[in-house]
Order: sequence, then C-alpha cells, then structure tokens
Amino acid sequence: MAAPGTPAPGTPAQETPARATPSPGASSQGSTPQGSIPQEAPSATALLFETNQLANVPAGQALSYRYTRFSGIEGAPFGPPVEDRIREEVAPGSGPENRNLKVEMFSGERRMPTATYEDMPGNPVLVRFLEHHLDDLAKVLKGNPRYIKNGIRRALRESASVTPTEVEVDGRTVPGWRVVARPFVGDPVRDRLRGFDSLTYTFVVSPKVPGQIVSIDVKATNPEGGTLLQETLTYEPNAG
Repeated sequence: MAAPGTPAPGTPAQETPARATPSPGASSQGSTPQGSIPQEAPSATALLFETNQLANVPAGQALSYRYTRFSGIEGAPFGPPVEDRIREEVAPGSGPENRNLKVEMFSGERRMPTATYEDMPGNPVLVRFLEHHLDDLAKVLKGNPRYIKNGIRRALRESASVTPTEVEVDGRTVPGWRVVARPFVGDPVRDRLRGFDSLTYTFVVSPKVPGQIVSIDVKATNPEGGTLLQETLTYEPNAG
C-alpha cells in the first residue's frame, strides 16, 4: 500500500465542553474517585458495553455530542477538518431502564440517515462513533474493517487500562473512569497499518453524566509527533 504522506504541522484549536483529569494516585486496581464509584475498577468492556448507560436519562431529554476530526496527512485522505454534532432524542422504552432513541448524526452534506433504536439500555453514540471511525480508517488504509474492529475488541477485553478520573462537566466535578487501549502495538501486520499502529483509544465515562459517555478520543501520531489522525466525541451538557 502506498504511504499516506507526511503530516502537516499544527492542529486546529479545540474547545472541550467536558474534561477529565486523572485522580491522584490512580491505578487500574486501586484508588476511588470522589463519589459512589466501586473500589475495584470494572473491566473496560463492562464499562463501555455492559452498563445501563441510559438509566440516568429522563425520557424527553436530548443528548448532544461535539464531534471533531483532524488529520495532518498530506493529500488529506480523511478529508478536511470536521467539526459537527451527534444528537440523540430520548423517549420511553418498554421498561423503566430502557429507552427508545432517535439519533441524528452530523449536518449538511455529512448528514447521515436518522437511526432509531428501541429498548436500548446502552448509549448507541459509542457504537455509532466507532462504526464511522472504522469505515473511514479502512478506506484510507485499504484494509479489512473487520480486522481493525477485532483488534479494538481484543484490546478492550484483554489489555486496556481502567483508571479512576474526575470529570469536569457543567461547572461541577464528578467521578468517572478512563479507559485507554492501544490495539495495534506490536501487531504482526503493523507495516500495513502505515503508522496507525500508534492508534490510542481513550474513553471517559461517568455514571453521574447523562448517558454516561463523557468523551472519546482516538489519536495516531508518527514518530516525529505529527498527527496522522485525531477524532473526538465530547458530551455537551447544555446543547441538548
């Protein structure tokens, strides 16, 4: 596969509606952030995919997330920098903890068809973000999206770190968890990844935040520190 080119210097300035900072002395087996967070860290897959993330979202509320994408690769295979939004309208489900959702992803020419979900316990914004990311990455690398997807799944299941963190959102600080995975370090076919073996996936979640997904950050850099790709999703507490 042809090389993707050389990253251009500089990245656009980004605002952060919600921010997470590690708790002092945090470790994946140890300390607890302020609030009712369990002493022992749960697994990454439990936090991201096996938690009832929508139980704290009242029916009738909307959730909004700021999305950004930037790549410094010469020739812009990912396209120009993007700043857009994903919005979820939450309606009652068949039970007290489930919700029906309508998800509107992006605007203008980037707008994707509205997706509907019924009786969801988990927040679909996580899967929508990852699916969109995987599609774009596979196109640029001319690779198999299933291989990339399986690598991320395996890393979240087997090697991701989970540490307590404090989340600053809507003028208050609440406890949460930070999940970090690097799926392709030492990958046997990393030469085909053309520098994207450096991909780092960082997820911040908090049971004190509606929908629990606070932020997602995906970043790959070259050995010189240039940004091959940075893709983010950030909860916006007052934009729903």
